[in-house]
Amino acid sequence: MVIEQLKEKLYIEGEKVGFSHLELYYERTESLTIGLYEGEVDKYDFSDVQGASVRGLHNGKTGYAYTEKFDEEAVSYLLDSAWENAELNETESEEFYQNQASYEDARFFTPELERIKPEEMIGFLQDVEKKILAYDPRVTKIATSQMRYQKWEKGLLQHNGLALKETNNMLMFYVAVFVQANEELKTGTTFRMTKDFKGINADEVAKEAVEQALSMLGEQSYPNKKYPVVLRNDAAASLLAVFVSSFSAQTVQDNQSRLQGKLGEKIAAEHVNLIDNPFLPEGVRSATFDAEGVPTRKRIVVEGGKLQTYFHNLKTAKKDGVETTGHASRNSYKDSVGISPTNFYIESATQTYEGLYEKITEGIIITGLAGLHSGANPISGDFSLAAEGYYVREGKIVGPTKQMTVAGNFLDLLQDIEEIGEDLEFLPMDYNGYIGSPSLKIKNLAITID
Repeated sequence: MVIEQLKEKLYIEGEKVGFSHLELYYERTESLTIGLYEGEVDKYDFSDVQGASVRGLHNGKTGYAYTEKFDEEAVSYLLDSAWENAELNETESEEFYQNQASYEDARFFTPELERIKPEEMIGFLQDVEKKILAYDPRVTKIATSQMRYQKWEKGLLQHNGLALKETNNMLMFYVAVFVQANEELKTGTTFRMTKDFKGINADEVAKEAVEQALSMLGEQSYPNKKYPVVLRNDAAASLLAVFVSSFSAQTVQDNQSRLQGKLGEKIAAEHVNLIDNPFLPEGVRSATFDAEGVPTRKRIVVEGGKLQTYFHNLKTAKKDGVETTGHASRNSYKDSVGISPTNFYIESATQTYEGLYEKITEGIIITGLAGLHSGANPISGDFSLAAEGYYVREGKIVGPTKQMTVAGNFLDLLQDIEEIGEDLEFLPMDYNGYIGSPSLKIKNLAITID
């Protein structure tokens, strides 16, 4: 049974058992992952996963149910399960989008990616491995070398006639290497997420991974104190991702966000803009509609340092007496409707990465953060995280530090952003959205170095 047949039977049978509104949401994801070990293919995994869920109103209560089977039995199972779920549901009923709306004419699927042959992916990985091993004698091992092609489709069908579908695809590449000097062992990584296979240069990624690892050799300890800090783009994006929930209207309404009551107020330095753009050509979360069928729009969440909006779905928008911002989300067809951004990032400026630290007399560059979920409190904004990076003296990188602990408060950090880089970078797919940031120069943070 195809999804259209499943929909028709659900609507017919659903009305018979008293559902006043029914919505069918479905997903299908295909992926091919290829990995090498010492030049030979040791991983070749293809998967094709699909599933659908029903959301409906029964006696004024919302019920959910999901299935991976699209057959006759699925119809009665979904309706029975959704009905039982609704009967047990003690929360406020959810809203359903019933407006006539226009959607952005945007396409995110790249046909060229689908034509890449597995042999080409294997050949590229082998080329990268050869270049890494030949780059420097201190390279001891390639820990991981993988490439994945992924294609995903999602759709939303309602009994009122709304029928939406979207397809996207992406190519991901990841390599991790070990280097060693004397007894010191360090790791370097390179990650790419792209729609342009030919744009990934084997020489560049090999150099990036090895040089990153080599740059961490010879670590030293430095005094514990507050330093001017440059958060490299990937570290800055990691920190932003942890605190994305602070911008959700749901957490605000639940008294779980320090941004409660801050609309229109200055929450960041005046040159800071935070943008959610669902139409980025290479955005993993790019979409023309959200999980409730609401048209997405580009939103400036923070402009000139002032908070302009929260992320809303239909339910939170109704509670606040505002329009939804189109940020209803589902992490999979198995989940209920929640809230998250699409492609959310700090807007880049014009300063080079080197320019961010060249005027620092004594400071720290943070290149990576660990313990993000255990060492950060999304409600208070406080964080104390393990970090790695470099010591800076008179505008130059002296060398790597021993493992650090960096502590502060995220909202204070937003106020203390002195300069913004030009090097906007996004993290791999994240539970909280597709999150990005350029490198940031921060006035100061408390640093403890082991």
